This record gives sequence, C-alpha cells and structure tokens, in this order.
Amino acid sequence: MRIPLEPDKMYHIYNHANGNDNLFYSDENYFYFLKRYSELLSPIVDTYAYCLMPNHFHWLVKIKSEKEVFDFLRTNGKIPDDISFDEFKTIKIGLPNQSENIFSIHLSKQFANFFSAYTQALNKQLKRKGNLFIQSFHRKEIVDEIHAKENVLYIHCNPVNHKHTNTIEEWKFSSFKAHLSDKPTMIMRKEVIDLFDTRENFIYCHNEKLEKVKSAPFEEEFI
Repeated sequence: MRIPLEPDKMYHIYNHANGNDNLFYSDENYFYFLKRYSELLSPIVDTYAYCLMPNHFHWLVKIKSEKEVFDFLRTNGKIPDDISFDEFKTIKIGLPNQSENIFSIHLSKQFANFFSAYTQALNKQLKRKGNLFIQSFHRKEIVDEIHAKENVLYIHCNPVNHKHTNTIEEWKFSSFKAHLSDKPTMIMRKEVIDLFDTRENFIYCHNEKLEKVKSAPFEEEFI
C-alpha cells in the first residue's frame, strides 16, 4: 500500500523512467528539471539531498508544516477562501475505513503536477507521446536521524554505484557539492551538515561509504 505524504515528515522519494527510456538527454534537461522542481515542489518541501541520473532520480525531502502547505495552496487558489486553516485540517476524503487526509491528497497532486510538467516539456522536445515516469512514484518515510544520514550517503553515492563516475564530486547533478559550498542553494545545507556533526565528518562518511560501494555495489531500492 502506498504510504501517504504528510506535513513535517521526511521521505526518500525516487522514480524511474518508463521501460528503457531516459529522463535526461542533455544538461539542459537536468537544468530544466531542477528549475521546475524549484517552482512546483520547493514551496511545499525542504530538500536535504538529491541525485539525478540518466534514467532515474532520488530525493531526500521533508514536507513543510501544515500551515506552510495550507498557505501555499490558498495562495495558488487550490482552497476556497471561506475554508479556514482549522477547518481544512479536519477534512478527510474517501470511505470511513479508507479515508485520506486532505493534506496528503493535495501534496500528491502537486508532485503529480511536477511530473506532468516535465513530461510534457520532454515529450515536446523529443516528439514523443505517453508517460515518461513510472506512474506511482516510490516514497519511503525516514524514521530517524541515522536513517536520514544513510539516505544522504546512498543518494550521493548513486553515480558511482551505477559506474557513471569514479568519485562523488565528478557527478554534476547531485547535491553533494552544494553542501560544501557557500553559494546560495535550495538545499538544507546546515541541517544536513548537522546530521554529520561537522563538515569534516560529512566528507569522511562519504569517503567511507564510497569505498564500500566500490567493493560491493548496493541494490538500487536499498531504502
């Protein structure tokens, strides 16, 4: 059963292209994907880590608070003006024994909007039709800080695991270098470094994980 997306919870989210297709065919595709992510998903999630691969991606995100999600939905005309925040929180959709929280429904729709927007753009570029992504994206709830750290390492080591690069730094389309930079970023840099206590330990743990990956590659759906 698909787990719901809920405010204030952290998730490892990942998805794959349909069949043998790719998601990205050029640097411009990667940049456009990140641009649309910033526009459509950053208002409702805090991004802790990501890695975009030719035919799949991984994100580690924390859904923003109920009030932040509500304000985003209200600002974008997805909630009638006469429904208050307290009223909205109580709404559930579906049968009594199978009801779903209204936040979960709207959050899933926003993710679906993102996937649809990117699919339409790439289909237009490639003159293709149909679904680009596997329809139901995978999501795993993060249970504690140790689990979060494992996911950060897993996500950043993905390009080496798939033998696209020999080092983490070589892959352009992950958040690894953003965590070590002083440049503005959408990444929750401080929060991630705090998971590892220090910047130096962040680097050390990645190097340690990298050696393990090179000796015994991990399974793709590890977490």
